[in-house]
Amino acid sequence: MAIDNARLYDLAQKSAEERQALLNSERAARAEAERLNRSKDEFLAMLAHELRNPLAPVSAAADVLRMAGDDPNRVRQVSEIITRQIGHFTHLIDDLMDVSRVTRGLIALDRQPLDLKTVIGVAIEQVRPMIEARKHRLTTRMDAEHAIVQGDRTRLVQVISNLLSNAAKYTPPHGEITLEVAADDDCASVVVTDNGNGIDTTLLPHLFDLFTQGSRSLDRSQGGLGIGLALVKAIVGLHNGEVRAFSDGPGKGSTFKIMIPYIQGEDVTALETGSSDVKAQRLHILVVDDNGDAATSLAILLKAVGHHVKVAMNAKEALQQ
Repeated sequence: MAIDNARLYDLAQKSAEERQALLNSERAARAEAERLNRSKDEFLAMLAHELRNPLAPVSAAADVLRMAGDDPNRVRQVSEIITRQIGHFTHLIDDLMDVSRVTRGLIALDRQPLDLKTVIGVAIEQVRPMIEARKHRLTTRMDAEHAIVQGDRTRLVQVISNLLSNAAKYTPPHGEITLEVAADDDCASVVVTDNGNGIDTTLLPHLFDLFTQGSRSLDRSQGGLGIGLALVKAIVGLHNGEVRAFSDGPGKGSTFKIMIPYIQGEDVTALETGSSDVKAQRLHILVVDDNGDAATSLAILLKAVGHHVKVAMNAKEALQQ
């Protein structure tokens, strides 16, 4: 009888432990689902803000253009405003489209041998206006004579410019940003370090998840949709590489390191070929778009640079041209 009671006690205890483990698992799953829902809600709120933010200056610039008359300086000034805001829109939409491609596995790479130093040069030039506007000091260290990888030039520029722009954005003015390139035994590494806002250690495990964002000021002045680092991870992963993030906490800066397998013994001078010897010529162009404003504005632009342009609003009209 004592043995049976002991066995029953053990079974009851084991059953209780299993129920508790199941309960803990359910609680963890519920907490993760709630976190993802909060991230989605924050993303939608920030997306609405980011989409509306450029509309005010573009709308005001359009009004100024209507009143500008023949004042070339005013026309130039408002044209620059429109160009900047359209650039913001384009970057935002490109990121959203890339997220869609990533989640569906549709991103394809145009692989070729690349020297990471040339890729970094392009990325720096893309981000330089932001770095200079915030009066940061950017230091570059190229420890590797040649860091040759098999990769997609455009996508790798996107990765590095994303890391640099994040460093510039989340570092207070007059900050320090360092970019270092090194070649290890089997991979090339790019390390971006800043002395900026840092990252909460509780956020680090989720930093490369879609829609993950740190704390924001009430005016959302630092912006961000929480998709850039997810794209970085996806693109680096497609290159058979790895990305890591490090921070000792808020106010202590951050470090991002990407590692991509590199090619040894590649002749750098033969990496990038091509000719820019393309003669300008006047073309006959048919613009087809069911968005009348888009078609008309593009036609005006093409005519302004000397091309012969016709416009069609649909396929039937296009075939009749």
